[in-house]
Amino acid sequence: MATRALLAGPDARTMCRADCPQFPVTMPCLDDLPAPSFLVPGETVWRVAEAERLAFIVDAEDFFRLAKQAMLAARHSVFLIGWDFDARIELEPEGRTLEGPNRIGAFLNWLAKSRPELDLRVLKWDIGLLHSLGRGETPAFLLYWRFRRRLDLRLDGAHPPVSAHHMKLIVVDDALAFCGGIDMTEGRWDTRAHAPEREGRRAPDGEIQKPWHDTTTCVSGPAARALGDLARLRWKNATGKDIPDVPPSEGLWPDELAPHFRNVEIGIARTMPEYKETPQISEIEKATEAILRSAERTLYIENQYLASRKIAEIMAERLRAPDGPEIVVICPRDSDGWLESKAMDTARARLIEFLRGEDRYGRFRIFYPVNADDTPIYVHAKVMIADDSILKVGSANLNNRSMGYDTECDILIEATTEEMRETITAIRNDLLAEQVDATPDAVAKAVAASGGSIIGAIEALNPDAQRRLVRMEVEEHSLDEEMLAESDAADPIRPVTFREAVTSLFRSFRRKL
Repeated sequence: MATRALLAGPDARTMCRADCPQFPVTMPCLDDLPAPSFLVPGETVWRVAEAERLAFIVDAEDFFRLAKQAMLAARHSVFLIGWDFDARIELEPEGRTLEGPNRIGAFLNWLAKSRPELDLRVLKWDIGLLHSLGRGETPAFLLYWRFRRRLDLRLDGAHPPVSAHHMKLIVVDDALAFCGGIDMTEGRWDTRAHAPEREGRRAPDGEIQKPWHDTTTCVSGPAARALGDLARLRWKNATGKDIPDVPPSEGLWPDELAPHFRNVEIGIARTMPEYKETPQISEIEKATEAILRSAERTLYIENQYLASRKIAEIMAERLRAPDGPEIVVICPRDSDGWLESKAMDTARARLIEFLRGEDRYGRFRIFYPVNADDTPIYVHAKVMIADDSILKVGSANLNNRSMGYDTECDILIEATTEEMRETITAIRNDLLAEQVDATPDAVAKAVAASGGSIIGAIEALNPDAQRRLVRMEVEEHSLDEEMLAESDAADPIRPVTFREAVTSLFRSFRRKL
């Protein structure tokens, strides 16, 4: 496994049983020893904890329903921590099957009234409150919750200017936790079919929204308690108040949710920007770079953005190597929002041109997915899979902000057994099957027929697919878009002042003249 060479150093594999006069004692070869773990607390992860069960969840149809089911089973506490939160959304928009109101705001009110023993807390990004203005009942819910004792809503302002609180966590009784990329807000719900004009995607204002692809995880056991500790830490940073631990409950795991892993060690990695007494934390950045360097055969990536020059340079280094991995990236065709489109899409276009220029051996592909009527599917997932060895999923994008400026949380799994490697491969094949309208078994066979190549499998399955992957074309961008993309104004990697952001924008302008 490549992580051994990664952590031991480039010359590690030469230190074998040498009949060298300098080594009169036979030295063991590192290939005969267990590889050091990729999950290094204080470096690539915050903590390593055991997940008694872990399930990888794709798209919000299942996530919304499972999260409601978990909250219904809560006995002590529920934390909802996110970038955005819309009280109007329905957890089961195509038909309620679970007890309680369907809209999340009404459901939480009902839960607080009917279960007074529950400690219910919602933490939302403070600048994200601006998104709530004009949302009908949402501002009223926010004000109502802000002054109620049974349901405590707080706005997270413990961050530098225009930094975002971007973690997406739900923790129930410190016994069950969801961690990934899905926000409980407008426009996230969809099924894995991403069908045209799906009724469940109808927004509160009546408009049917675009297809949306996303991922998260569900964990139990000590890993859930660790995520509970992180939720309490974030709550204290935002409010200054300590929240006591709760006794973990039993039997919260949803019966319908089949775990992908049992009794597995996972890493929890964070990004937190330097702010007041909080030091800079960049575990996700270090983990991402290490994953890119460790892959030997394949890197499969789903991400909302590809805007980090540092990450692209590591990819280019791997593409230049004769024995490097193939790299497949799946992104949305266009970013969501005016500023994101101006900054992120322009940066991505520049990096795509750079990577294609460095791709000496034809091992780089970047696509966006479309559904059966050729409508682009918005990719909000944040997944990275290296070979059959490492799986990373969470809230962090491949842009500068997620590496150092916003708050993020990712889950990392390192395969230590053949069964775990098979499971990671199966998750990758399942994700790819959704993109090319095939079964996971068909993807597995296509990969095998292509000699282990994901690119070969896509080229074999894509032409006949209704849902399919489309090659990302690079469009020309205006001078103002390129200035914004090259500056620190929209996508800083470390906290900057307003003056520094303006100075960076001015320098970018001068370079263009």
